[in-house]
Amino acid sequence: MGLYFSSLNSGSNGNCYYVGNGNEAILVDVGISCKEIEKRMARQGLDLGTLKAIFISHEHSDHIKGLEVFAKKHKLPVYISKKTLQHSKLSLHGVDVCFLDGKHQFRIGKLQISAFSKIHDAADPYSFVVEHKNFKVGVFTDLGKVCSNLIAHFKECNAVFLEANYDTEMLQNGNYPFFLKQRIMGGRGHLSNVEALELYCQHRPKFMSHVLLCHLSQQNNDPNFVRALFCKISNVVMVEIASRTVETPVYFVGDLPKQESAKHIQPEQLQLF
Repeated sequence: MGLYFSSLNSGSNGNCYYVGNGNEAILVDVGISCKEIEKRMARQGLDLGTLKAIFISHEHSDHIKGLEVFAKKHKLPVYISKKTLQHSKLSLHGVDVCFLDGKHQFRIGKLQISAFSKIHDAADPYSFVVEHKNFKVGVFTDLGKVCSNLIAHFKECNAVFLEANYDTEMLQNGNYPFFLKQRIMGGRGHLSNVEALELYCQHRPKFMSHVLLCHLSQQNNDPNFVRALFCKISNVVMVEIASRTVETPVYFVGDLPKQESAKHIQPEQLQLF
């Protein structure tokens, strides 16, 4: 057994990430509409009935704007920090809310989810690692800088959603106002391509097999350029770009049981051990 994972959308227009073991799954962030999540999961053969919980990283609208409708319609518990909920102004009446504050390990069926603090310009932001049968997938986006928490968890992951938000030269020479450039590059905004690549080069474990580069800026990055940067370093790891407009294929890390159907997964997407 292992973990299936897909980016349902990634970018400033909305973020939503799926991770599960085939029987149970969670979403990290719900920044696109309920309808779009349903459509995108259906296209990839992902069963909505396997969803058991939603984890929210922080209160920015591109991570929560679809949460109220989706959580209420599908009767899913929401794991969120008290400060994030307070600053989000969400109405979660009737939703089972579980607070991240003071607790950083959660069990959802046979999935174990680790939550840890990250650096970002939000009230109380978190990143997450999902584990099943010793296989781990990390969701590491919206990062102002690489911190010791991030490094420690990154070193343990078989696969990661990793932010590579901007190319420094494109951002500096682009038409964003000065204050926004400073916000992005100021240590509490987002990771650049170079910062993400340094994390990857210095701390990638030998068993890491997949990197999905996430939250790319539409104005200040080039998907082909950043993919080439990572692929130049290593041809062992599968490097893909998470789209701003459509879901990725479903990827897998782990031991795939012979009897388990994987009809929605192409052979080149599987990482077998």
